[in-house]
Amino acid sequence: MRTITARLALLIFFMIIRFHVSAQTCTGSLGDPVINQTFGSGVNPGGALSQNITNMKYVTSRCPSDGEYTIAHSLSDTDNCHPYTWFNVPYDHTGNPNGYMMIVNASYDPSIFFTQKASGLCPNTTYEFSAYILNLLIPSLLTADNSQPNITFSVQTTSGTVLATYNTGTIPPTPYHQGPTWVKYGMFFTTPANATDVVVVMTNNAPGGNGNDFILDDITFRACGPIIQEGFGSTAGPLSASICEGGNAAYTLKAQVIGNNTPVFQWQQSSTSAPWTDIPGATADSLAISFVNAKTNVYQYRLGVANGSTITDVGCRVYSSPLTVTVNPLPVVPAIASQTVCEGYTLKLTASGGASYTWTGPNMQPVSQNPLIINNVTAANAGKYSVVAVSDSGCTAPPVQTRVTVIPKVVPGINTATANICAGESVQLAATGGAYYKWTPAAGLNHDDIPNPVATPTQTTKYVVDISNGACDDSTKSVTITVNQNPVASAGSKITLFEGQSAKLNGTVKGDNITSYYWTPSSYLSDPNSLTPVATPDRDITYTLNAVSATCGISTSSVFVRVYQKISIPNTFSPNNDGINDLWNIKALNTYPDGTIQIFERGGHKVFESTGYSHPWDGTINGDPLPEGTYYYVIDLKNGTPKVAGWVFIAR
Repeated sequence: MRTITARLALLIFFMIIRFHVSAQTCTGSLGDPVINQTFGSGVNPGGALSQNITNMKYVTSRCPSDGEYTIAHSLSDTDNCHPYTWFNVPYDHTGNPNGYMMIVNASYDPSIFFTQKASGLCPNTTYEFSAYILNLLIPSLLTADNSQPNITFSVQTTSGTVLATYNTGTIPPTPYHQGPTWVKYGMFFTTPANATDVVVVMTNNAPGGNGNDFILDDITFRACGPIIQEGFGSTAGPLSASICEGGNAAYTLKAQVIGNNTPVFQWQQSSTSAPWTDIPGATADSLAISFVNAKTNVYQYRLGVANGSTITDVGCRVYSSPLTVTVNPLPVVPAIASQTVCEGYTLKLTASGGASYTWTGPNMQPVSQNPLIINNVTAANAGKYSVVAVSDSGCTAPPVQTRVTVIPKVVPGINTATANICAGESVQLAATGGAYYKWTPAAGLNHDDIPNPVATPTQTTKYVVDISNGACDDSTKSVTITVNQNPVASAGSKITLFEGQSAKLNGTVKGDNITSYYWTPSSYLSDPNSLTPVATPDRDITYTLNAVSATCGISTSSVFVRVYQKISIPNTFSPNNDGINDLWNIKALNTYPDGTIQIFERGGHKVFESTGYSHPWDGTINGDPLPEGTYYYVIDLKNGTPKVAGWVFIAR
């Protein structure tokens, strides 16, 4: 501990206390709070305070009226609470978005709004009574009639005798451009020799009803003492140190009290989520600590200072700032999957869990990069790779290994680059050089994932095959199959004509490489080698069109030509059984098997009817001879031609 004369120490002490009284907040060391009213945290609204703490009316709305208060973690325009008059306050003074604060809309008359008992105090000990206060009013909207918060801090005996007071004076609003700003206000109080319990009181002196609206947070009552300097190795040393999980380390913590001639010491320790506890026997101004196979945690140490025997009472102590030893965890690097990469491709290995990485592998110097990227991989890059990760705190993880397999390049091959087939025919393809094959398009193939599919395309197609040795499609081959369309002959539709007439045949030919076409038989045709010859047959006939392809054979198609014979209708016959002209013979009518003939006498009575004319009419009706005279006939050949009508004379 730094040597200091009693007179100088006393002078420094009074200077500190005098400064504190003027500033009304402690600039030395603070003890743990005897009163620590943070109002808690959670969702809006917070619960009401005990009636022993405040006599104001509690409301759940974040817009309390005069004489009311609420507990909430934020205040905004959406609350419609004095819009454009109060500041938006998004969180408590610590910046915790869920931390509660006490929102006060002052009474019309000055009133006590906070009171709480502090018990177990140490005699002749200086305490700080403080709170964070925020004037809610926006300064640009204030008028001369608006009142501002004016708060008196008071310390009383349990019977009501005032021991000390402090008045904040008018608490001004925050300049609008700064936004709402919390300010710490408070006072000092030194306990008498016989006082162990006191009551702290906060009184609002300004009237409400037109302003005087404010927020409170973190009301504390705690011991205040001299300045304590501390550090690792010396009082001017660093305030923190760090080691890595599993490491070993030893430190000496040093502390010095400024302005107190008779300090008594007690070191305390804490760790994450653990309370402060005294270290047995640690009552000097230095502390030796050590770590063996350190476990991950944050360890803190502080020096408690008191006068004389009061060191045993934690309420009488003030404490140095914590000295922290952080045992940082080693980075955890997840396993890195093995990779298979094709020769000539890019290898990419990625590690995680650290802040920096060093890779080593086959035929390479250590390299600090992540991911590790190797372009144009060769067989020499195959093998085991190792990465060492270092955290941002400098802790190194055990090496993590992975393996890389390099697949050699394929040497692609195919049995032919071109092929010619006729429509409907097939050709077998054959690729070589890989372990896996994929043909596109798949249309026309019996399989698209084998080296030797059978192709039966309907049109000229270029097939491309991807050839690989595993995970890589690193080579392609192609074959173009030309599909020659088969010859297709069409002789046209059925033709009907009468004896002596002509008709043009309507032949067409399609297909590739047609070398010739001709009609058979060639009888009655103007040109059998023309697609549209003129036909003049004298009887029914079928013509066949023959189309010849140089590559895909012959196609034939036939058309039937129906030749109707001319009918010759005599206008008289003599059915007198003399063997001469006894029947009404109509030439060629029997060639119309579907044709009908009807004969009527002059009065319109039907005397004969027949379908077809295989038996000529003999001039009778039901076997009885008809009398000589003129009769009328109607002939329908049923071939789409107009009906034929006329008369015939029976001569006896």
